Amino acid sequence: MAKNSLAKQLPEDAAAQPRPPKAVVSATKAVAEGVDKLIHEPIRLGILCALAGVELMSFNELKKLLDTTDGNLSVHARKLEDAGYVGCDKRFEGRMPRTDYRLTDEGRTALEAYVNHMDSLIRHANRVMKQK
Repeated sequence: MAKNSLAKQLPEDAAAQPRPPKAVVSATKAVAEGVDKLIHEPIRLGILCALAGVELMSFNELKKLLDTTDGNLSVHARKLEDAGYVGCDKRFEGRMPRTDYRLTDEGRTALEAYVNHMDSLIRHANRVMKQK
């Protein structure tokens, strides 16, 4: 069987479908260009949102809240720590290790910018959908 181009493999009606409106295309580009990809990952976004409302949160509290594994939380928290978005304090309580996380000023600013950007994209999408 000979290899066909993608256009030849598509049903005729699929190839003839209209292109999305320019407003939708521009909103899609805005998502790709304007979103802080470090924050956009669900676990990292969850960490930042959880920390936004409290002074400190322990590793175990975050793990339970986000319903994730030790390894997964550790990797994502480290990326946020490396970016300066969260601070990490490790100590012992008795003989048990305790790790607490806090949102830094830089992290709060980045989260606020992310939320504002996503809010503007959602408002734009609502306007586009209402026009149809």
